[in-house]
Amino acid sequence: MLLVAPVNGAEFRTNPKAVVELFTSQGCSSCPKADAMFSELGKRQDLITLAYHVDYWDYIGWPDTFGDAANSERQRAYADSWGSSRIYTPQLVVNGRKGVVGSRDAEVAGAIKEASLQLPVSLNVGGQKLEVSVAAQAGGGEATIWLITFKDHAQVEIERGENAGKTVDYTQIVTGKQMLGMWDAASGTSLKLPLAELTADGSNGAVILVQSDKNGLPGPILGAASVLL
Repeated sequence: MLLVAPVNGAEFRTNPKAVVELFTSQGCSSCPKADAMFSELGKRQDLITLAYHVDYWDYIGWPDTFGDAANSERQRAYADSWGSSRIYTPQLVVNGRKGVVGSRDAEVAGAIKEASLQLPVSLNVGGQKLEVSVAAQAGGGEATIWLITFKDHAQVEIERGENAGKTVDYTQIVTGKQMLGMWDAASGTSLKLPLAELTADGSNGAVILVQSDKNGLPGPILGAASVLL
């Protein structure tokens, strides 16, 4: 069951059924439909959503204002982990396990319907710190705990490229990603982070992501929680 509740002015989401990652670009004519669908998914209380704006379409004539080479590398890493050489936009990845075309309603709905996460992650704000607790889980393998910061909304007027003349609303825009440490499956893991780390570069929220490692590449996501400040 997902909990969405304001605590100390912050809104938390815990125990989602899925983390939905959208790889998108302001320079891709197929992306606005996916961006709109993604915004609607973000309203669902059983999902955590993250939008990674890639930079490999910037050459068309409009550099994505949120584009980052690190986001493109994450998408390539997913493709490598699945034994594929193909990346594209819009691509939607569910729990790190499956990628589908982000503008195809039926494919998106089907991937989310099948999804589930079993590892509880809890968050709390105490003073000027974010308290993170990842539960223990018998038989759990190696996994990394990540901090993903995001900006929950922005509107962009696109002046050039395939979407020239359009004004597009974007949500859950990834602004940064850093490793916090390894999850201890036997005893669980607790961490404390300064809130200032969550609000740099215009960010106003964060996701704590526990993701398995697949020979140095991203594997399945095991658990997640988010906070909107």
